[in-house]
Amino acid sequence: MLKKMSMMAAMMMVAMTSVAQETYENAKIVAEDLNGTARYVGMGGAMEALGADISTISTNPAGIGLFRRSNAEVSFGIVSQSGVNSAVGGDKTNVSFDQAGFVYSARMGKTSFLNVAFNYHKSRNFNMILSASDVLDNASLNKLTYAKALVSGRMLAANQGSLLYGQQPGTPITDSDGNINYVPNYNSPYISCNQLDNIYTPLIYDGMWAYIPASGYQFNRAHKGYVGEYDFNISGNINNRVYLGLTVGIHDVHYKHYSEYVDKALDATFTDITTADSREITGTGYDVKVGAIIRPIESSPFRIGLSVTSPTFYTLTTSNYTYVTDGYNTASSSNTADGRARMSYKFKLFTPWKFGLSAGYTIGNNVALGVSYEFTDYSSMDTRYIGDSYYDSWSDSYYDRSASDKVMNDHTDRTLRSVHTLKLGAEIKPVKNLAVRVGYNYVSPMYRSEGFKDGTLDSDASYISSAADYTNWKDTHRVTCGLGYTINKFNISLAYQYSTTKGEFHPFMNYVDDYSFADDNVARTQTVKNNRHQLLMTLGYTF
Repeated sequence: MLKKMSMMAAMMMVAMTSVAQETYENAKIVAEDLNGTARYVGMGGAMEALGADISTISTNPAGIGLFRRSNAEVSFGIVSQSGVNSAVGGDKTNVSFDQAGFVYSARMGKTSFLNVAFNYHKSRNFNMILSASDVLDNASLNKLTYAKALVSGRMLAANQGSLLYGQQPGTPITDSDGNINYVPNYNSPYISCNQLDNIYTPLIYDGMWAYIPASGYQFNRAHKGYVGEYDFNISGNINNRVYLGLTVGIHDVHYKHYSEYVDKALDATFTDITTADSREITGTGYDVKVGAIIRPIESSPFRIGLSVTSPTFYTLTTSNYTYVTDGYNTASSSNTADGRARMSYKFKLFTPWKFGLSAGYTIGNNVALGVSYEFTDYSSMDTRYIGDSYYDSWSDSYYDRSASDKVMNDHTDRTLRSVHTLKLGAEIKPVKNLAVRVGYNYVSPMYRSEGFKDGTLDSDASYISSAADYTNWKDTHRVTCGLGYTINKFNISLAYQYSTTKGEFHPFMNYVDDYSFADDNVARTQTVKNNRHQLLMTLGYTF
């Protein structure tokens, strides 16, 4: 479905003293993988009511309260993406260190324990290669800049209330079809321009009313990095009927990508135009999680789990190096003393609340069954500007003031949606020391099918954007299985996870012109996939 470019009339770009990040980039940071111990992954993560696994520290803190002995575990493995070729510096197979933690359990009474725990796990593994290509019909990435300038020229003419003379921005002209148009305004006070517009304008347009149409495009991007989560927990139980837990988490973000987009020139007199973009996002955040597990019937092993996770309060810094070249000339996003093009800025991001409901049932010591449901409304994600610091006399410290980027948050509300996650898992012990596990996850889409990266928003977050592509990822399916074996105080577990997600890739936002069909800039969507295999091993010791 064609999307019409939204235009913000009579809005001046403000000086960029502080900025916020764009919806699609933020969505990469806040999404989570299924990861942790091999037992947790092998059972599809459906252990929020069963507990007694250290990975529940971040999903239902009360799960730590079910430990009766102290325990330490470490996990690592291999993650591989199928159906892609290694490209632009990215590898489709990577080794991953996924988890390390311990639980100290202390008896406080005949049937009561107080446990403390620490766990690190990789909540997000960014390693992924995204590739797409297609034909284009009188369209190109650089034509999007032309379209913005064209609309701004019309706005300039309308706001001046009279015709201009000469070939100045806003001057009316008549095209070959007899349609009245206006000379584009590249120094637009009416349309929010981003780094790409600022690069394309001097390289391609050079003050002229022109663009270079493409016969097709080729796109490759390599994502790398991770989000590490460090959780500190205190939990316990009351008469083996009620289990309560509190976890404080620290999140450590390390994200980077490098992409190359090539417009293949339609006219042989022009050369292909390559747009290269390198971006890095780093920073930290914190959250608080509370949970409870209840056995409503004393004589039954049936358990109900409840959990609430606060927003993660991130302070992040993002920087990019972006340039465009036609093989002869190169223009970049911003020139520094060392001759390279870079832009760096700091912002805040508050993720949504998360709510969990789970149930678990055991049959003797041989069978464990779990089901978990999680709800998160990503449309309520809060992207925030950072302003001046203020001094707090009580703590003798300086803190950054921040305010919501209402324009970008409104875009987030129109682009993202609530996500429902269903997790199912089972563990069977055919013999005393051997466990067999299976699991399944369904994660509903985070993105609305009609969502798009709007490069015309009157937001600094749009201005600093250095890539025009976006992907509306659909639902995710995960299938897991695993084995566990115990030898005295030692245990070893293996797990396999296959996850698959399809998405609709767009090289740039579509523009449909009201005045002239020739000025349309429309690209078809391409179906892309992220199919991933994970092999995971956990080594544990009970003491």
